[in-house]
Amino acid sequence: MPTRHFLSLLDFSSDELRALIHHAIDVKTRLKSGVAHTPLTGKVLAMIFEKSSTRTRVSFETGMSQLGGHAMFLSPRDSQLGRGEPIEDSAKVISSMVDGIMIRTFGHDRLEQLAAASSAPVINGLTDKLHPCQLLADMQTWFELRGDIKGATVTWVGDGNNMCHSYINAAKRFEFNLNIACPENYQPDADIVANAKERVTTFTDTMEASKNSDLIVTDVWASMGQEEEQTERVNAFSSFQVNQQLMAGADKDALFMHCLPAHRGEEVAAEVIDGKQSVVWQEAENRLHAQKALLEFLMGDLTF
Repeated sequence: MPTRHFLSLLDFSSDELRALIHHAIDVKTRLKSGVAHTPLTGKVLAMIFEKSSTRTRVSFETGMSQLGGHAMFLSPRDSQLGRGEPIEDSAKVISSMVDGIMIRTFGHDRLEQLAAASSAPVINGLTDKLHPCQLLADMQTWFELRGDIKGATVTWVGDGNNMCHSYINAAKRFEFNLNIACPENYQPDADIVANAKERVTTFTDTMEASKNSDLIVTDVWASMGQEEEQTERVNAFSSFQVNQQLMAGADKDALFMHCLPAHRGEEVAAEVIDGKQSVVWQEAENRLHAQKALLEFLMGDLTF
């Protein structure tokens, strides 16, 4: 059987993703109940970080420990990855010694090169193009609070970035309707949008995009590596803040999500992210549980 990787939500079927979410909820319940669940005893996950991280590192390292395995941290500063060794060579060597590889990097092509040469499952911990692990956590959060998201309306406000792209893929796989409100020149990748065109509607007006929406989602205006564009982006995104007025135009029971870290007063008003409709802390914790389910599926005996 060929090695399964998780580079994109589209690598899994709709049924597999739903089963994964339900298993993640079960894994979370067991942990909260004090029931040991260690299906990855003796297994090792290599974690390659070419971009810094808080949630990704803590969730994967904690998750492997709770599943009975071990996580190994690797960075360019203390490995041959930072001294010019081809990523394919590193992949062949590392995958011969571990049971899985998670990488958080910049270019998506680097992730694909790693996976193509790896004999062990590779997980996308984030690239400039996609952030599928965050979507597993977001979908788990929705399922816990509202049930299946099929048929719901989700509104993305802000940059057409890796999170926006992953929401587009999620709309296709989980069958919800996605409204995207982005400034001109900051639209998502046209090919990614086209692949889910029956699920996606684009807007330039945030109030119109959020009207009667069940879920409002945003992200920082300048992602890691775009700091030099901060001033330009603040000007471009000034009317794309998620605030109380925007939330009032959504459904009265609408939820608010943000992958964090957040810049209060920029992409989201403090009263929204700290308000009653915000589920960002549950969403953040669910990175742990959703990724544990993913690790068990890719590195253990879990089948759907």
